[in-house]
Amino acid sequence: MNLWITLQIAWKSLFANKMRSILTMLGIIIGVAAVIIMVSLSQGATAGITERIAGMGSNLLMVRPGGNFGPVRGTSTTKLTYEDAQAISRLPMVKAVAPEASSQVTVTAGSNTWSTSVSGTVPQLQMIKDWSTSQGGFFSDNDVERGALVAVLGQTVVENLFPNGINNLNSDIRINGLTFTVVGVLSSKGAGGTGSDQDDTIYIPLTTAQQRFLGSTSVRVINVQATSEQALTTLKETITSLLRQRHRLASSTENDFQIQDMAEVLSTIEDTTKIMTFLLGGIAGISLLVGGIGIMNIMLVSVTERTREIGIRMAVGATTRAILTQFLIEALLLSVLGGLIGVAIGWGGTRILSMLSNLRMELVPWIIAMSLGFSLMVGLFFGYYPARKAANSNPIDALRFE
Repeated sequence: MNLWITLQIAWKSLFANKMRSILTMLGIIIGVAAVIIMVSLSQGATAGITERIAGMGSNLLMVRPGGNFGPVRGTSTTKLTYEDAQAISRLPMVKAVAPEASSQVTVTAGSNTWSTSVSGTVPQLQMIKDWSTSQGGFFSDNDVERGALVAVLGQTVVENLFPNGINNLNSDIRINGLTFTVVGVLSSKGAGGTGSDQDDTIYIPLTTAQQRFLGSTSVRVINVQATSEQALTTLKETITSLLRQRHRLASSTENDFQIQDMAEVLSTIEDTTKIMTFLLGGIAGISLLVGGIGIMNIMLVSVTERTREIGIRMAVGATTRAILTQFLIEALLLSVLGGLIGVAIGWGGTRILSMLSNLRMELVPWIIAMSLGFSLMVGLFFGYYPARKAANSNPIDALRFE
């Protein structure tokens, strides 16, 4: 039988029972739309996290206090100091070093009060993180040396302390009762790699933070930027050797610090998010299987209802192959139409969710191709048994069927 004629017969058969056909396609529609939306959400989250971590620099090492010993990981009493950071800055293959020490504070400006974190650091942090300022600039090395009371604000802090959009440069703010002068405002950076708000921080000279708020010379982390990504492995070993020597650790003693390679962190997160993408896609794909079972069920009902029609067609010369093709095409039409409608709903749903929730969603072509291909396979797999049953009908029994 001509394929075009077969398609026309299949189309008329499906539209003879419009509501039943729509309900049958519903499982495929929901499955395809769910796969597209869920995978797009996962892809968007992956891209966002990857960009934020990559923005910190793939040639970045982060040295933190604490080793692998003690009752809790990282509970070493040994601390990293500003002097450790200065020693690291003199190593070969080091481009820049920026230690950080942070504390939670309450800050006021006029009648406005805000609880945030203050991070004591050095000017090199701006270069390492590639941050820009929307107003003013970062404090200087001279400010660090003399422990100046100057501050650089993140955008979230500005919005809460200066809600009327006043020019806050050279304004005075009080941090835990101490008066600081605002010398700069950082451009918005958004959420960090862990999802925290990077704009909800005030940056002040490291020496000021240590003397005024921490009462200690220790630092929370030392950011080390290597001259190249290829130098990371060697530099990691060199820093390890240097710090072990500075902390006077015996050869049998474990490190009392940890060195985190951002390239490794990025690779780990990418692997994790790939697993999450397949997991979310798999969960949504279950709807497609349910839709396939619906197609099989309706096609079996259709074969029973049209038994006499099958007998007549066989009696006038229709071959087993022609009957098989006829019902298989009907099943494929149901799945393909459902798949196309599901793609449209998934695409629209992705756009709407992205606008309403400010979630980042990445709709990539392979998601659509995969969803359509899977819906086609579902139609083929679940439509074959009913089609085979119709093709194997006995013509005489089919003609006698009431």
